Amino acid sequence: MMDGMIGAAARRLAGALAVVSMSTVVLGSQPFENTKYPQQDKFRELDELLPTPNVYRTASGAPGPQYWQNEADHVIEATLDERENRLTGYETITYHNNSPDELSYLWVQLDRNRFTPESEQNLTQTSNGGFDRMSFSQLRQMLETMEFDGGYNITEVSDARKRDLDHTIVHTMMRVDLPEPLASGETFTFNIGWDFLINDSRVINSRTAAEYFEKDGNYLYEMAHWFPRMAAYTDYAGWQHRQFLGRGEFTLEFGDYDVKLTVPDDHIVASTGELQNPDDVLTRTQRQRLREAKTADKPMFIVTPEEALENERTPARGTKTWHYVAEDVRDFAFATSRKFIWDAQGHTVGETDTMAMSYYPNEGEPLWSRYSTHSIIHTINIYNRYSFDYPYPVAISVNGPIGGMEYPMICFNGPRPNEDGTYSARTKYGLISVIIHEVGHFYFPMIVNSDERQWTWMDEGLNTFLQFLCEQEWEDEYPSRRGEPQDIVGYMRSSRQVPIMTNSDAVLNLGPNAYAKPATALNILRETVLGRELFDHAFKTYSERWMFKRPEPADFFRTMEDASGVDLDWFWRGWFYTTDHVDISIDDVRHFRIEPANPSLQERLDKQDRAAQPVTLSKERYAGGPKYTDEFPELLDFYNRYDPLDATPGDQRRYREFIESLSPEERRLLDLGMNFYVVDFTNHGGLVMPVIVEMFYTDGTSEIIEIPAEIWRYDNEQVSKLFMTDREVERIVLDPRLETADVDLSNNHFPPQPEMSRFELFKQRGRSTDNPMREAQEEERRGSSSRRGGRSGENR
Repeated sequence: MMDGMIGAAARRLAGALAVVSMSTVVLGSQPFENTKYPQQDKFRELDELLPTPNVYRTASGAPGPQYWQNEADHVIEATLDERENRLTGYETITYHNNSPDELSYLWVQLDRNRFTPESEQNLTQTSNGGFDRMSFSQLRQMLETMEFDGGYNITEVSDARKRDLDHTIVHTMMRVDLPEPLASGETFTFNIGWDFLINDSRVINSRTAAEYFEKDGNYLYEMAHWFPRMAAYTDYAGWQHRQFLGRGEFTLEFGDYDVKLTVPDDHIVASTGELQNPDDVLTRTQRQRLREAKTADKPMFIVTPEEALENERTPARGTKTWHYVAEDVRDFAFATSRKFIWDAQGHTVGETDTMAMSYYPNEGEPLWSRYSTHSIIHTINIYNRYSFDYPYPVAISVNGPIGGMEYPMICFNGPRPNEDGTYSARTKYGLISVIIHEVGHFYFPMIVNSDERQWTWMDEGLNTFLQFLCEQEWEDEYPSRRGEPQDIVGYMRSSRQVPIMTNSDAVLNLGPNAYAKPATALNILRETVLGRELFDHAFKTYSERWMFKRPEPADFFRTMEDASGVDLDWFWRGWFYTTDHVDISIDDVRHFRIEPANPSLQERLDKQDRAAQPVTLSKERYAGGPKYTDEFPELLDFYNRYDPLDATPGDQRRYREFIESLSPEERRLLDLGMNFYVVDFTNHGGLVMPVIVEMFYTDGTSEIIEIPAEIWRYDNEQVSKLFMTDREVERIVLDPRLETADVDLSNNHFPPQPEMSRFELFKQRGRSTDNPMREAQEEERRGSSSRRGGRSGENR
């Protein structure tokens, strides 16, 4: 579209010059500071910041010919004690050392050890203000955190023959010392036994929680990080055993899982993997419904709301064991409750038949049965297009106390309607968005297995970007919170920032930094810098290259450049390594025309310009007054009749001689009739970006001209750009479609425009409702009551 907007005359003179004022050029990739020219080089290559390519990770961003990663297979048996809110488990781990290194010990993650009073997370927690006000729930949570011990009670660490293994617990990590070094290519099998108390979500809400429903006395459990998990051993960092402080999430190994979960016999279990024993745990009706759901054209109930309500009232008589198997996953999670409604719909994605399923209590209705499973299917359709075909047999959304958290094939999501069944628009779209986001995590990082403990943005930022694309294809005017450039400007101008390339536990303002800013950057990269075709090809290339592998930031940066064919070091440097922001201004516009050679035309134009000059106050007052030459007219001579702007016969002769000396091409250029506009821009924010201007012309037309960011390569503070057009410019607008996250739009106009605002005249009134659905129902009831009253009167 942009090509068609640039006038034919401008295209003939393509390559319009950038006029810059400078005294020297800063070289592109020097590893030293330039002391002669007082500017940073915004286009300096990233080579000095990125790791050196090797046989494991190539310079193109692809896995190298000797890429490797270790594996960890798990066989687990666990039992839930609902009376004590305790989980007891036993696992056998088979660890595959695919690395070229010999390992003398293994590291295991004990993430639940953050729930001990002496944990590093609790000890390093800082106060965020004074104590002038505090809620009862806040005080209760503080006291409970000091007293609750929900860490792992490790009861056994043994080898395959049940012989004790030496082990050392270091806060949220455990080192298991091997009887002899584990050579490259070998495996080691060992056992761990454990139990722990499950935290009550009303007091300590985390990624694992038990939600208690007082009205019916039942629990809903969402179980994550419920078993000791292998830490990752990597080619780039060795053991990733950074302590778990609550924010920097997880770096895990892929493997196969065989899991048996024993729960009260009236519970329904939703889990990573495929159910192996439906005959033992499901009724005949539920099994029949599940078969029908595989080919249904919309979600259908496996457990109905009425059946779930009846289940709540029937006490458990014993236990059942649910057996699940999952292949090639990096983690395993489950949820269980007697309160669950369960709906499902089969969906074919690529060559994979997937069951999209949702589990939720009646407290989630009518919102969840309407939107949850549909949101899963929509997410898979859109993410497949931009990344790769979803490879797993199930995709599950569970409603519970956890606001939003993801694991392979299963995610936990929080929004619920009000008790009367109504809900606000915020709740509706909050539910759809959180399901899109968490199901999106099935791709990033559950398959593209980035190091969350180090780089939150590599899964949250990329996933939030794809979430935005997914939301925009849900319905028109979807109220996305993140992705549009103008939605990030408040954070971009703020002082409490760190670069995106900051360790997860040190990030300030996690939501804007690790979610919104990288998502917005990628949206700008797609829409403005690369264009959709180049970006989509490069992003899909990255996704497919790193399926079931462990990418680092350099692999993403290098792949995006390698597959798009565009040098983007300036973009990664500015958006990911600095806290610069976008603020480009239009400072001045100067208008030029080619001086006409024809003396008669010069005369006319010069006299028009003279006539257009304002009359000064003094000239206005002296005009028509008595003059000395009125008394002595003989003082008037040739110069009183001479107009220096008049074209003389000599001027005409010289013009004809000049024309005869020109070539036909030179004569054409002389009569081009072009307007030349030199526009001065200043980069106040420091972040170099494309310069996008919309030219509005006096004939009522307009065009948008996009200038690549490389216009700033010689001078990243001030540039002047020459625009040539056969039309006259009336006004100019910078970033007219809000593409670049410019934080100050007041300096984006020439001539400058007054900022429009409004104020309100009001009387004090009650607060408006944030639940229009409830208000509409109440109005309908009032209207029905009024109509019934009218009919009663008629009957009387």
